Amino acid sequence: MTAPPQFAATLTTVRDTKVAIREGCQEILKQLNGTPDLVLIFFSLDHAPEAEALASVACAALQTKNVIGCTGEAIAGTGREIEDGPALSIWAARWPGVSQQIMHLEFDRTPDGGVLNGWPEGFGDNLAPDAFLLLLADPFFFPADLLLERLNEDHPGLRVIGGMASGGHQPGINRLICGEKVYREGALAVLVQGPVKLRTVVSQGCRPIGKPFVVTKSDRNVLLELGGRPALLQLKEIFDELPSGEQALVQAGLHLGRVVSEYQDRFEQGDFLIRNVVGIDPNQGAIAVGDFIRVGQTVQFHVRDEDSADAELKQMIAQARAAGLDRNAGALLFTCNGRGSRLFRTPNHDAGCVAAGLGKIPLAGFFAQGEIGPVGGKNFLHGFTASIAIFEPK
Repeated sequence: MTAPPQFAATLTTVRDTKVAIREGCQEILKQLNGTPDLVLIFFSLDHAPEAEALASVACAALQTKNVIGCTGEAIAGTGREIEDGPALSIWAARWPGVSQQIMHLEFDRTPDGGVLNGWPEGFGDNLAPDAFLLLLADPFFFPADLLLERLNEDHPGLRVIGGMASGGHQPGINRLICGEKVYREGALAVLVQGPVKLRTVVSQGCRPIGKPFVVTKSDRNVLLELGGRPALLQLKEIFDELPSGEQALVQAGLHLGRVVSEYQDRFEQGDFLIRNVVGIDPNQGAIAVGDFIRVGQTVQFHVRDEDSADAELKQMIAQARAAGLDRNAGALLFTCNGRGSRLFRTPNHDAGCVAAGLGKIPLAGFFAQGEIGPVGGKNFLHGFTASIAIFEPK
């Protein structure tokens, strides 16, 4: 019998990077009462110039090189979200019997197409059914959607959760740390297997309007016909029947949900992969979407606002709690940089929902420039989403 996993987390707003990381590591060791097996560190751009020192001090203080992390536009901790000023959040796991394989991945363009380099030899061989991958990547240099597509095809059932580094608004500003090394591009992945259970909560913050339609004509990312009629005409009929408040939401930002698994009698919130509506062509009666849409797929229009995003996240966390939560649980939060105070009037919203719904379990995270998590059994890169990983003993 192995001891159950232990988790620890701390958040500091100390401006001096070396002081912040030293004090944070001391708190982690105090909570764990031992050396961690895996550490994740998220830090604001205030600490990016000292990323090398941050990584070095962390590895020395925690006595492990199993450390990964990245910059974030805002930083989250247990029940808190720091959107302004310096912040550094550390999360650590001590889980005997669990294996973690850390990789730095890079994307290279070749005459034959793009290649993802950095996979260890034999990756994917003898994967446990409940193995999972933690992923942090730079949004400017690494095509996370391509990686997820390949993993979905080559290793179906392997869940991936994480986020895209943020804070930098141009290439080369974000930082990724792996052990004592610091990168400005690529991705960091950790393959985790063993006696630890992962639950995922992927809240896309939207609710459906109208009814589902089957796509009857499309051209790549352009919807031409829904249910045998022009797509724009179907949308207009839905719009005309909505109350004025709902119409305002449609005009502010319309979304389309694509059903991930068609093998259901009915579709509810959470069954859809949400993508933005990016354009309308009145002449063709067509609607352009930020995703490829195929004939035969089921879709439904969605809207997003503070109330729907709040309600969905709380509902999904309540469902996770109702399924039974171990007292030794820990969590990671990857939430969109378009959420927080940009969407909610209540401060610390997403981290606060986790604390209110699951208790003040050790949590760390950051506001991402793209959130990664599974929907309908497949992994996707999302926007405006709160993607949460909950870890428990098996």
